[in-house]
Amino acid sequence: MRRCRYRGQGKAHIQHILTAIAVNIERLSGLPPAEETPTPRRPTDFQNYLDQREIRRLKSWRTLGS
Repeated sequence: MRRCRYRGQGKAHIQHILTAIAVNIERLSGLPPAEETPTPRRPTDFQNYLDQREIRRLKSWRTLGS
């Protein structure tokens, strides 16, 4: 990072961001794989409100018990 390949603040900023992304990918690749699948989220109060009144909600809102 001491020597930047590009001239200009905008291009240098982009290079710094891409370098940070690459470093984070390297860090994540060294982590052990997660063995458990994450548990589904519980419905929010608003989703419960819609369900109680039998109002259709978006398909993407489907969670536990819906």
